[in-house]
Amino acid sequence: MSAAPVAGVDLRPRRLGLSGRLFLVTVAFVVVAEILTFVPAVANYRIEWMDDRLAAAQVAALVLDGRTAEPVSEDLESRLLQGVNARAIVVRGSGAQRLLAIEPIPERVADTVDLGQVTTWSALRGAWRTLVSPVTEPIRVLGEGKPGFGRVEILLDEAPLRTAMIDYALRLAVSSLIIAAVAAGLVFVTLQVLIVRPVRRLATNITAFADAPEDAARIITPSDRADEIGQAEAALAKMQRGLADQLRQKRRLAELGLAVSKISHELRNLLTAAQLLGDRLESAADPSVQRIAPRLVGTLARAIRFCEGTLAYGRAIEPEPRLAPTPLAPLLADLPDIAALAAHPVAVTVDGGGLSVLADSEQVSRALANLVRNAVQALDGAAVAGPTVRVTAAAGPEEKVTILVLDNGPGLPQRARENLFAPFQGSVKAGGTGLGLPIAAELIEMNGGRLCLDETSDGTRFRIVLPAA
Repeated sequence: MSAAPVAGVDLRPRRLGLSGRLFLVTVAFVVVAEILTFVPAVANYRIEWMDDRLAAAQVAALVLDGRTAEPVSEDLESRLLQGVNARAIVVRGSGAQRLLAIEPIPERVADTVDLGQVTTWSALRGAWRTLVSPVTEPIRVLGEGKPGFGRVEILLDEAPLRTAMIDYALRLAVSSLIIAAVAAGLVFVTLQVLIVRPVRRLATNITAFADAPEDAARIITPSDRADEIGQAEAALAKMQRGLADQLRQKRRLAELGLAVSKISHELRNLLTAAQLLGDRLESAADPSVQRIAPRLVGTLARAIRFCEGTLAYGRAIEPEPRLAPTPLAPLLADLPDIAALAAHPVAVTVDGGGLSVLADSEQVSRALANLVRNAVQALDGAAVAGPTVRVTAAAGPEEKVTILVLDNGPGLPQRARENLFAPFQGSVKAGGTGLGLPIAAELIEMNGGRLCLDETSDGTRFRIVLPAA
């Protein structure tokens, strides 16, 4: 069952569409086939007509043999010649030659046809000459006689032969046209049912689906055909379902982006006020406040810049990275504080702060924070001894720096591995958004690096490779 027609969309077949062209091509091929058989048939009829005259001439010779003791009258000769439709008959046999003629034998003939040496080309050429360029002089026809006779020769006027050929050609043409029309009609109906209608159904469905691709009612229902048309219908249905799902998901993401942009606008105002309070804390005399306040101010500043970037089109647009030599020590120093997010004790240790990378410090810091935060959340309440997240950095080959984020937790389930970097699909924690890893991977790739998951026997280990400074 195909999709219903859409209002405002002209789904009628165009003038001389596939059906009309198919009909014309079918008629043309059938006519060509009839012509290829028509011309040889007319040429063969000419040879058979002359062969019949030779057979009649032999009958006349038998009559002559039966009257060897009596003279042949002119009336009998005339009737015999009229029966053969010839001017003269010459029969050779038994060492003798018999001539049957009333008029004098002409000295010149227009053409000589030896029926024992006729080829396809000579038959076609002779038929063409008889129909197009008839002659007034008689033609000479030769052939082998029946047992008891030798060769038989007759002189014929070509006019009766031409008249008979034209009559046969007209009858053959009429019958050929009838056969061609019936054959073309049958072929056309067959192709119309087997090919044209299914193709038109596909085209109609594609046109209707293009106007409203999110409408599930416009997805084609494949038929039970097992041929190429059925395969095309199944592939089209699969593509339409996938496209409809993608478009619905993108529409929801667009709506979510619009909501996030509104939230980010209000959140930016709240963070600005918090930043002002952080600035005041920096002037406090308490040593613990002096140690925590700069980190708080820096974190609030990054949050405000991220909210401003989110307001662009209702979704997060990452700015181009500002690549510069970036020491890893300040970036790694902030990571142990993320352990405070866990409800249960989780240790976060860092090592390798003496290295530098060529990257945007803010974007790398966000990527590391996402990875560590995911690890802390996975270990929070997990049944493991001494839950620990370790972040190590080491110099690698080809002027690269490798950063490992590993934990001793239960590891990632198979479902999460299959959709590891797919937005909204890789979360394994209730209430998670599934955006942490995709964002981290995007940030690392923008800085010329690579983020991947290592195969481990226990726990989880992510590997970041960045250019060395």
